[in-house]
Amino acid sequence: MSELSISSDGRDDPAAFRAKVAAGEAGGADTIWIANHLFLRDPAVLGALTLSQTQRLKVALMAISPLTQHPVQIAMAVATLAEQFPGRVKLCLGVGAPADLAAAGIDGAKPLRAMREALQLVRALLSGETVTFQGETFRVDHRRLAPLGAGIPIVLAASGPQMLELAGAEADGVLISAGASVPFVQQTLKSVARGAKGRNIKTSGLVYASVDDDATRANDRVRRILAILLRGAHHRANLDLAGSVLDQAALNAAVIAEDWATAEAMIGDDIVARHAASGTPELLHRRLADYHASGLDEIVIAGVRGCAQIEAILKTPRRNA
Repeated sequence: MSELSISSDGRDDPAAFRAKVAAGEAGGADTIWIANHLFLRDPAVLGALTLSQTQRLKVALMAISPLTQHPVQIAMAVATLAEQFPGRVKLCLGVGAPADLAAAGIDGAKPLRAMREALQLVRALLSGETVTFQGETFRVDHRRLAPLGAGIPIVLAASGPQMLELAGAEADGVLISAGASVPFVQQTLKSVARGAKGRNIKTSGLVYASVDDDATRANDRVRRILAILLRGAHHRANLDLAGSVLDQAALNAAVIAEDWATAEAMIGDDIVARHAASGTPELLHRRLADYHASGLDEIVIAGVRGCAQIEAILKTPRRNA
């Protein structure tokens, strides 16, 4: 079975976040991936709180965007955390959600060059060497980072073929977005492999998850979040590869109108089965095994609010092993 980790999307209030961290620590989660969604809670601050309140849980700062933070600032933050908590910090770079970037007046239309430069510059700074870097987007003139950052894994959140190949070529790992079907994960990882050319790349994937003795009740917890996600035109290939039949235009209209009854009704049990890990403990275990078999070294549980669900999901693989 893959490593199991948990995540926070920045919407958890302080009490809920602390409970999630405690459940992850007690339940044996490898890492908590803390999202960097603009206008929500800051992942570096939450990461510092997590590391100071736990003994072994790792922290991944998830999808920090060089379009909103200079790579120097990104390297400073992650290296400062790692200096205080050696071996427990990961960095995940990513472009950021298009709607968030647009709301902040940032053009994210052509991020590949900026991401490549950011990845190279952050890695150079974390090496501890004096860095001179002259790119088209970023530059550093003969400076060295004060905190020690060597050995921090750098992961790239990627979805398009070029970004996936960049992850394979230059990152230590890749993170696949939630809602991906198993066939889509398999196709996605082929692009990573093309870029890797034999390099060893750790593969991680966000997976919406829910568990209950009543499979319908478990599925009900993820219908809305899947409706919001799968309405996007960029999920067409994901849907087609999975054999999922979904009227995305109608779904989008229902979500925009906040007609949740209609939107959730469109996400039938067949859609949930193809795009999440949900159901009874036995079904959940089977789906997690499917995602592992697709090529994921690490499954990052996503879309879960309550710590009771976190505890139950983390127990399931062991109970069914």
